[in-house]
Amino acid sequence: MSSPRPRMTDEERRTRLAVRHHLAPAARAATVEQVAMSLTALHGTDPATVHLAAGARLTDQAGPVAAMERALYEDRTLVRMHGMRHTLFVVPTALAPVVQSSTTHDVAARERATLIKQVTAGSTLDEAWLADVEKSTLEALARRGEATATELAQDEPRLREQFVYAPGTSYEQRQTVSSRLLRLLGTEARVVRGRPLGSWTSSQFRWAIAPPLPDLPPAEARATLTRAWLASHGPATEADLKWWTGWKVTDVRKALQAVHAVPVDLDDGTTGHVLPDDTSPTEPPAPWAAFLPALDPTPMGWQARDWYLTPAHRTALFDRSGNIGPTVWRNGRIIGGWAQRPGGEPVWRLLTDTDPGREAHTAIETEAARLHAWLNGTRVTPRFRTPLERELSA
Repeated sequence: MSSPRPRMTDEERRTRLAVRHHLAPAARAATVEQVAMSLTALHGTDPATVHLAAGARLTDQAGPVAAMERALYEDRTLVRMHGMRHTLFVVPTALAPVVQSSTTHDVAARERATLIKQVTAGSTLDEAWLADVEKSTLEALARRGEATATELAQDEPRLREQFVYAPGTSYEQRQTVSSRLLRLLGTEARVVRGRPLGSWTSSQFRWAIAPPLPDLPPAEARATLTRAWLASHGPATEADLKWWTGWKVTDVRKALQAVHAVPVDLDDGTTGHVLPDDTSPTEPPAPWAAFLPALDPTPMGWQARDWYLTPAHRTALFDRSGNIGPTVWRNGRIIGGWAQRPGGEPVWRLLTDTDPGREAHTAIETEAARLHAWLNGTRVTPRFRTPLERELSA
């Protein structure tokens, strides 16, 4: 008779989340590199998120912004790149070729085909014209070392040409060739984003020629990424991995098989997967609270979220596209949301039906004060606004 499958309760999953995602105070990380590696990738669509996500998880909050900028732009131990689901992430540099070969190569091929189609549709421009602009742009960037799109357009004026992006859709708009071409070259790992213009909350970046990445066999890269992701997010379902990566279900299943993932029973009746040596229970940390930013990689880490998020709270905490706003956590569950007043002070609201108690309120107030101290007056407005965040910040 075969042995019964291991069971992973929701409580165990929340304990793992607290420890492996560095959210419980005793589990906090010493470096931004450790944060990124433990979470596999940090969401980078909103530039402020990577700094806020790191600040929530570091033992020393004196300089999360300086530490992140040093890792991204000086030490180059972290890199900002397009990856899973065509989303911008910050990943450990050692993982960059894995993300590129497992996921981004396919995204880049589709992006190039789309750009050629849209630039040439109904115009005198053709693929050869675009290739010549691309060549000239890369040469200009190599000469400058680092430049903005505006600066590159001074050297290559054809970058200012406009075309209709996503015609016939709700996203239809006129865009310049520079905005899409540089994005494409970044997706192809030929250029990389450098320091932003202005502060760490800015979404305008300088560009530089990217160092070459080794080209890995796609199946091998998918297995490596799956192994890293399960170490930080397991147990997780096939659907979770498919959603997070954007891969085909056949590729998800092959990757799980390649890492010898072990199936486990979850409390909701579905089947999760963990690494072969990862079935033992986790020692629970002391009770904890956390303030996580919009698009934080923890709440955006799984497709099925009921084990850490009450379904009735989704409307307040997510926008219409599925982007989560700033959240307040207590012992592995989202219990509220937060925002900043005009002066920068954090303000929050709990969404729980019952009062969580004095100890919880004290822990939440402590985290709010901790966040307020290191932000030091900087006000961050999420790129994707959610109903509760808008209401609290008004």
